[in-house]
Amino acid sequence: MSARRVIVLGGGLAGITAALDCAEAGALVTLLEVRPRLGGAAYSFEREGLLLDNGQHVFLRCCTAYRGLLARLGSGQRVTIQPRLEIPVLSPHRRGVVLRRNGLPAPLHLAGALLSYSHLTLAQRLRAARAALALGRLELGKASGTLGEWLAAHGQDAASVAALWDLIALPTLNLPAAEGSLALGAFVLQTGMLRHNDAGDIGFHMRPLSETLGDPAARVLDQAGVDVRLGVRVEAVERIEAVEQAEAGKRVAAEVAEVARVVPELDAPRTRGGHPIFRSRECTLRVRAGGDDLEADAIVCALPHERASTLLEPLLGEEASRWSRLGASPIINVHIVYDRRVCDLQFAAGVGTPVQYVFDRSEAAGLGDGQYLAISLSGAAGEMELSSERLRERYVAAIRDLFPGACGAVVRSVHVSREHAATFAARPGTESLRPDPRTSVAGLVMAGAWTNTGWPATLEGAVLSGHAAAREVFA
Repeated sequence: MSARRVIVLGGGLAGITAALDCAEAGALVTLLEVRPRLGGAAYSFEREGLLLDNGQHVFLRCCTAYRGLLARLGSGQRVTIQPRLEIPVLSPHRRGVVLRRNGLPAPLHLAGALLSYSHLTLAQRLRAARAALALGRLELGKASGTLGEWLAAHGQDAASVAALWDLIALPTLNLPAAEGSLALGAFVLQTGMLRHNDAGDIGFHMRPLSETLGDPAARVLDQAGVDVRLGVRVEAVERIEAVEQAEAGKRVAAEVAEVARVVPELDAPRTRGGHPIFRSRECTLRVRAGGDDLEADAIVCALPHERASTLLEPLLGEEASRWSRLGASPIINVHIVYDRRVCDLQFAAGVGTPVQYVFDRSEAAGLGDGQYLAISLSGAAGEMELSSERLRERYVAAIRDLFPGACGAVVRSVHVSREHAATFAARPGTESLRPDPRTSVAGLVMAGAWTNTGWPATLEGAVLSGHAAAREVFA
């Protein structure tokens, strides 16, 4: 029996995972990616001799699928995970606070951190503890509305949401709690914070994303025998119609009959009703890309949801067009390079400041002297309207307010990276719009962090979707 031919559309984490799984199962795999690199939404770019990441893609200890992919790519040594969850939380002109878990079983492991969290009053802390316990008991299947609405109904005022709950909602949902889905927000909080005491320990990429994901993926895919084609845009996905296959069968029948006439000693093909019998081809799908027609037994579409919707609507109709209703939420990163060190923290969260999270990326970027801080802004719809110069002014000033050492430092350079459609918008109701791997067209399978993984758009969700797609290919 010949190996199954599988085409994977998209070279992000979902596509990489699906391609590796299918190749290891014995399939002949071709991966098509429009960009000149692998890694999808997690990539690096060069500015003034430094490798900068487009975003600060942290992960949690509970992200076992993503950590498994890192091991598969040989990148385990390029990341690090905190021994225990520890988040420095800074506010201008105030003493910083550290949210740190202890070694007690969940959810008691966070009790001490919450009760000593001085960015909230004592009454707010007690109400937050009660809300956290209630959130841990919430049945996700019955969750509806926004996370913000649920928090308000459980005694959380605007100050508590801004100083505590949005520290988790923004980087995971890419939306503030006021807009984000309760079901997805509760899933993240239950999975990452409230069920196991070490689940929320934060993992960091110690090398640029290109060195951690894209470049190793290219090498491992090649070793697995995957035909990776970069810079190739997919133009159409089509089903090979039955009549087209019948015509092909007739042509083959005529050719066999002619061979039998010329070489009489060959056995004539078996017939049924006077017509030759041939093994029907399993191939029913075709991809048009880069001027070529590629046929496959299965196609894994691991493209962003808006692109997948447009590409597959002619084939799937409303099934695909509805994906565009998932919307998009942006992320901005402001990269500031100083002539000296201005802080001693690996990362920190901000409260009462425009800075959401700030990361020291000096070593990862290859900075020899000085310090490079990357400010990550999730759910950055408002900031997307600002010019790069205005963002520079706002965040250079905000860093001075958080780190007094920055007041006398010289800013060597500031770079702004924008991801207009970084993730789907994780609002209430999106659960019903996210597709399962299987579609109504046999052999056409969906993957991507935006598909129905249970997670918001995360590294973990992307990898899980790739595994699920590969399983569906061979189901």
